[in-house]
Amino acid sequence: MNGTGEQEGGVSAPIIVTAIFAKPDQAWFDAQRRAHFPPERNQLDAHLTMFHHLPPSLAAEVKRRLNAETRGVPAPAVRVGGLFSLGRGVAYRIESPDLVALRTRLADAFMGLLTPQDQAGWRPHVTIQNKVEPAEAKKTLATLQAGFSPRAVQIAGLAAWWYRGGPWEQLSVHKFSA
Repeated sequence: MNGTGEQEGGVSAPIIVTAIFAKPDQAWFDAQRRAHFPPERNQLDAHLTMFHHLPPSLAAEVKRRLNAETRGVPAPAVRVGGLFSLGRGVAYRIESPDLVALRTRLADAFMGLLTPQDQAGWRPHVTIQNKVEPAEAKKTLATLQAGFSPRAVQIAGLAAWWYRGGPWEQLSVHKFSA
């Protein structure tokens, strides 16, 4: 892969944008994912996807905009507000008006270049189980809801990644101010 996202054979890799958690919260989400995600399908750490597929030609602009949204800016207030069913999985619902506003600004900047999935309403979440039988997902949801309490989590920054069909390759990381 070269710096423009082009893979061998001239195929371009799309860009994924995520919010990244502070280390203690990342460790908690990762532990939840390891406990509930089918191990053979768990190729990634827990993550909060903001955009699923931006054109690789936007790499420099994505980096510029993520830097502008984070440099010298305090992290948005974020909390895990609950759980919800994905049908064949379970996710934690992430609540943050400030993070939603940030994502809206980025979506406006990339209008016309977004896939239908990224144009649709954003439902911030962290998937901790996916691609299991619906009965297993329902059981996991019930178990987790029984002991759930909302909790604050810290977003450390934003990151951009090249997607190549498997584990992601980091393009850039942009940290909020401490």
